[in-house]
Amino acid sequence: MELNQYEIVLVNLDPTIGSEIKKTRPCVIISPNEMNENLRTVTIAPMTTKSRKYPTRIKIKHNNKTGWVVIDQIRTIDKVRVVNKFGSLSDKEIEECKNVIRETFVD
Repeated sequence: MELNQYEIVLVNLDPTIGSEIKKTRPCVIISPNEMNENLRTVTIAPMTTKSRKYPTRIKIKHNNKTGWVVIDQIRTIDKVRVVNKFGSLSDKEIEECKNVIRETFVD
């Protein structure tokens, strides 16, 4: 399965420990395509429908639902955890994602 940056994919996140986001849920691939093509892993940010407005969370619309991309729970997973593909973030959502990643981890 070809996996691209900023696609929304269904991922089995279990097993988890402590406060990590659990279950099988949508996630956004944030690793660049060059990595996605050459490694057996992808870096993802999980999504949730239950969140407050935190500086590290991005509100998006997907499948007629409001969800949150949880940048503060980024993790790298093996591609075998990916169950399905749902689509991609909009250009506006991608820009917002990049800004939050930059503010959180770079600046």
